[in-house]
Amino acid sequence: MPLIEEIRELVERRIAATDGTKNARLFVGTRGGRITTAVLRDATHWDEVVTKIGFDHLKRHSLRHTGLTWMADAGVPIHRLQKIAGHGSITTTQRYLHPQYLALFEAANLLSAHLKEPSGKPHLRAV
Repeated sequence: MPLIEEIRELVERRIAATDGTKNARLFVGTRGGRITTAVLRDATHWDEVVTKIGFDHLKRHSLRHTGLTWMADAGVPIHRLQKIAGHGSITTTQRYLHPQYLALFEAANLLSAHLKEPSGKPHLRAV
C-alpha cells in the first residue's frame, strides 16, 4: 500500500511499536483486536460529527470514493487505483471515481485549446 508523506511518520511509529512481531496489526481496537466497523464508528464519533455538520447522509465508505477520486484527479492512472483499492476489475474502480464538474469543463477547454492552431482555426491531425 503506498503511503503519502503526511502519514509516513505515524505508520513508522506504529511499525516500531510492534517490536517486529510477525503478522502484528498496526492499528487495533480497544481490546487489542481487529478494528471493526462499530469500533471505528465509536472511536471517531462518526454519527455525532456528521449530524453536527449537517451531513447525516455521509457514510464512512464515501471516504473511500473521495480518496480514489482525489488520487485520480492528481493524475494517478486507473490501473494503479485498481491495485490500491484491491478491485478485481477496472470497471469497479471506475464506479468509485466522481470527478468534479469544474475538472470536466477544464478537460473540454484543454481539448479545445489543443485542437486550435495559433491562428485560432481548428485543425485535424492524421493519427
